[in-house]
Amino acid sequence: MASTQSSQGWQWKHPSVIPGFGMALGLSLTMLTLIVLIPLAALALRAAALGPAGLYELVLDPRVFAALKISFLTALAAALANAVFGTLTAWVLVRYDFYGRRIFDALIDLPFAMPTAVAGIALTAVYSPKGLIGQYLAPLGIQVAYTPLGIIVALIAVGFPFVVRTVQPVLEEINRETEEVSATLGANRFQTIFFVVLPPLIPAILTGFALALARGVGEYGSVIFIAGNLPFKSEIAPLLIVIKLEEFNYAGATAIAAVMLAISFLMLFVINGIQSWSQKRFGHG
Repeated sequence: MASTQSSQGWQWKHPSVIPGFGMALGLSLTMLTLIVLIPLAALALRAAALGPAGLYELVLDPRVFAALKISFLTALAAALANAVFGTLTAWVLVRYDFYGRRIFDALIDLPFAMPTAVAGIALTAVYSPKGLIGQYLAPLGIQVAYTPLGIIVALIAVGFPFVVRTVQPVLEEINRETEEVSATLGANRFQTIFFVVLPPLIPAILTGFALALARGVGEYGSVIFIAGNLPFKSEIAPLLIVIKLEEFNYAGATAIAAVMLAISFLMLFVINGIQSWSQKRFGHG
């Protein structure tokens, strides 16, 4: 807090505009410790009990490695798709006024409120070989349900709002006069979009991408119904953790969770590094 010096040399502290900083900080740190730090520390300690050799052997297990690969690759593919189409959707909501816009805007948040199991059952009913859409894709040799493609579809559905709601407010703050100046200087529409509009949006897009990726890696309810859960084909790592727990293999479940946590931290660290660089590079965020 700011302070001033009186004529006698005493230091006087100005009261904070919002009182109770110490109490608020203490409560925040307590909740963070109890809810996040202690469980993560317990997970790390339990996994460390296996030793490096045990963890290495577990990760190299073909079924575990396949499940981790499917989980992270499908989450990455879904997050990339959401980064593109979520940004386009935010652009439409901000820049265009059309009939039913408010309803469309409200529907974006539906995956937040809808139980994930309901979303998984609905997607399975639609994309199964005899479903509303799947029956037309099956003759073309395209199978969505019970394949990794179905997992990607489910992860796109649950992660889509993260990108839209992250990019939308930033897009609303962009001054349209810069676009007019760009057009006045002779830039075409594509040049204006890629060199004037898009750069300030990159930090927000990366934030939405990271949120969608984190949600996709740990998603369970909406995936298990449409995935088919076939080992080495469409079995995800969270499901394998549940299977290990049902077998009372707590060490194996903990080790898989620790590996997922480490990979997730590494991916988010890289994304946050790129985001920080983009904020400095484009001066926005």
